[in-house]
Amino acid sequence: MRFWRLAREQLGTMGVLLVLTSCACLLVAGLPRATQASYDEALRRALSSAPAVLADLTVTMESSSREEDLRERAPFDSFDRLWREIMPARLRPLAAAGGHMSAKTIRTPITGTSGQSYINLGWLSDADRRVDWVRGRAPGAIATMRYEGRTIPVFEVGVVEEALSKMELRLGQTKIVGENDHAGVQIVGVFRAKDPADRYWSHHLDVLHVLRLQPLQKHITALVSEAGLGVLSGEERYLTYRWTLPVDARAASARAAGGLRAAVAEFDRLVALQPMGTAAPFRLRTALPKLLGDFLAELSTARTVMFLVLGGLLTVALGVIVLAVRLLAGRIDHALTLARARGGSLRQVAGTGAALTGLAVAPAALAGYALSYLVPGPVLPIVHAGPALVVLVAVGFAAVRLALVHRAPLHERRDDVAAARPSARRITLEVLVVVLASAGAYLLRARRLDDSAGQDPFLLLVPVALTGAAALIILRCYPYPLRLLVRLTARGRAAVPFLGLTRAARARPAGVLPVLILLPALGVSVFAAVISDGIAGTQLQASWQQVGAPIRMTSDIEVPADAIERVRGLAGVEQVVPAQTGEVQIGYGGERAEAIAVDVARWRQILGGTPLDLPALSDGALVSPELRGRGTFEIGWQSRLKLATRGVIESVPGFFTEGKFLVVPIDVQVRPAVNTLLIRGDASLSALARLVPSATVTSQETTLAAIRDDPLTSAVRWALVVVTVALAAYALAAVVLGLMVGAAERARAVSFLRTLGLSERQARRLTVLEILPVILVTALAGLGLGLGLPAALGPAVDLSPYAGDLPVGDYALDLFVPGALAAGLAAVAVLGAYAHTLISGQPRPRRRPPRGRPRRTGHRPAFRAQLGCA
Repeated sequence: MRFWRLAREQLGTMGVLLVLTSCACLLVAGLPRATQASYDEALRRALSSAPAVLADLTVTMESSSREEDLRERAPFDSFDRLWREIMPARLRPLAAAGGHMSAKTIRTPITGTSGQSYINLGWLSDADRRVDWVRGRAPGAIATMRYEGRTIPVFEVGVVEEALSKMELRLGQTKIVGENDHAGVQIVGVFRAKDPADRYWSHHLDVLHVLRLQPLQKHITALVSEAGLGVLSGEERYLTYRWTLPVDARAASARAAGGLRAAVAEFDRLVALQPMGTAAPFRLRTALPKLLGDFLAELSTARTVMFLVLGGLLTVALGVIVLAVRLLAGRIDHALTLARARGGSLRQVAGTGAALTGLAVAPAALAGYALSYLVPGPVLPIVHAGPALVVLVAVGFAAVRLALVHRAPLHERRDDVAAARPSARRITLEVLVVVLASAGAYLLRARRLDDSAGQDPFLLLVPVALTGAAALIILRCYPYPLRLLVRLTARGRAAVPFLGLTRAARARPAGVLPVLILLPALGVSVFAAVISDGIAGTQLQASWQQVGAPIRMTSDIEVPADAIERVRGLAGVEQVVPAQTGEVQIGYGGERAEAIAVDVARWRQILGGTPLDLPALSDGALVSPELRGRGTFEIGWQSRLKLATRGVIESVPGFFTEGKFLVVPIDVQVRPAVNTLLIRGDASLSALARLVPSATVTSQETTLAAIRDDPLTSAVRWALVVVTVALAAYALAAVVLGLMVGAAERARAVSFLRTLGLSERQARRLTVLEILPVILVTALAGLGLGLGLPAALGPAVDLSPYAGDLPVGDYALDLFVPGALAAGLAAVAVLGAYAHTLISGQPRPRRRPPRGRPRRTGHRPAFRAQLGCA
């Protein structure tokens, strides 16, 4: 057997196999890299967008005696080196170089203010790089003074500009702080942060701003010099030392997120074991494990969805490649049969087919594998294993199939006359698969998802079982309605419908299997389209739910009436609805609730045509579920108000989603203190912010863009779109290959029928009618499977992290895209069948001219008798 000659004769088929294999390997190696890169970007954004005080690693120690005091910088530096030395190896890449140390007192009152004003003392190791002194000078040495008959230290301090006005301080002033152990605080400088937006300042908001821990309490932390650090003592004040190790979000990896949580716990344990000769324990303060946990919860859902769609894509791609291998095996079957009949061993025959397949798929797999490195992202194990799996499946299928077909020389088959009955064992197994798939879908909805062990295998197996069950049902049940149609067409005079439907009903299961690749392809692509559409719709709902209006302006203080009028007159503003929000007292006790006073009728007007629907309210109040059943109740706001309950509302768009809250008409207030504006129009957000400097301006459009711009959300939707397109292409390839696989048998049948008087047009119609029923049945089944999978898996797959934290469960039955996919594939399949008959049509048989007058024979009954179907 001449191997290379055989390969040259099958260049076309091998070229098809090469293209299919290279595309499959590119997808199976490139898509995981792209999705993993999106996962990493999502984690980095989550860490970088979180306040540094939550993400960074901060070691703290509270001094309570002079023996525990750190009075100079040297011990701070030695401890900083210690923390980095004992840090677990998995955590070290995440800890950025640098960091800083600090020492601060807390709850240090200004003497004589009855605990209403506090000046805490703080030392920052890098204050000289973080602040600019705009007035006065930097703090220096420590002095003393006499106070109430005692000598007390006087700290030179610097305060932020904001503290001068809000705490009524002035440069050069000396304040006495403390309750028992007094100290003097002389303000010698006023500073301003070099970069107030730096994440660094989230650790020291008490230095940069005056804080109100309670309504009447004001706190500020003043900066002292290193000389002042030598005088601070935990014996006299509440003194805390901190070592802050910043987290470098750029070094974070989604694959290492689970291990990082364990590493942080180990670091916490090691820090607590370092007494260093003092009795004060060290503690690690960080919210990094919670941030990682929240991210891993979102990642689990993303990985589940990706596994389902990418697994379906890989399965369909392998199925199409197997079809191409089967086509190649059919093309060389005659040559291999002759070789086997002339004494060729089974190993030679099977090896030749496997080598020919490997010659096509191995270079294609290498090409797809190499092209996947153009996709940015980390190299995962699947990048190496995926192409190897494709090659093994293709070569293995070729070898096994040829070995089974040619196990005996000169194999002859007549499967076209009657199909073998399936055994009782096979029927029992198929029924068991259908029952287990149905039971699995029910249990999955009942028990929901189990995230305790990572990826839930139950969730991953149920879609596969449902697809297999649907394929078995189609495989076994679709001939029966066709036989009814055959009986109806048998009564007619036209032979083509009868013959076409008869051949479709008698098709062997092996001949139908290539077309059934359409089932998972359509099922997964429709599932991806439905999920993508559900996420998009819920994102829109979430954006309106978060903002509550096309544009919302909120302020911590009252918005002046003239500012409201300027907003009304701004270009693009169509309507403005003022509102007042605040906390109210329920009854006369300590019960509190959030409230909004607004003209609900006008609010409903600006929400017209949006997904939001507010209940009408003219008087009384709409209350949250926690306040229901109270009838008429009294609240304390600007005055005492008696309100009747007019309804229960689950949430107030843009304001309240849980807890105790109520909505009241704005005219119940004698003088509303407007601090919120609800705006309809397309005005510039920056222009609105300039008109009301104290307000924060948000819009529904920017909120929706932020939701969609999330890396995980973008990765999920992008992958769904890519998989949908790829599956549609593979489904079309499956249809074409299915036609080519049965081309030889179909050509023989058509050639035989042509000798009996079948015209070319009738031959084309016959081929289309033979293919059309199974295409239509499979398309409808795939459409139903894709539409049913979201409902079956919906309770187990939480997609809310990708839809603004709203549950994605209301999958509206929009059949446009799914129907277009199914109809398009069915139409292309029919057109392909028709085109196939045009390309492979047999030449019209030649007839000798009749001698004498032709005799009428009534060919139709004889035509049917020869076919065995009269």
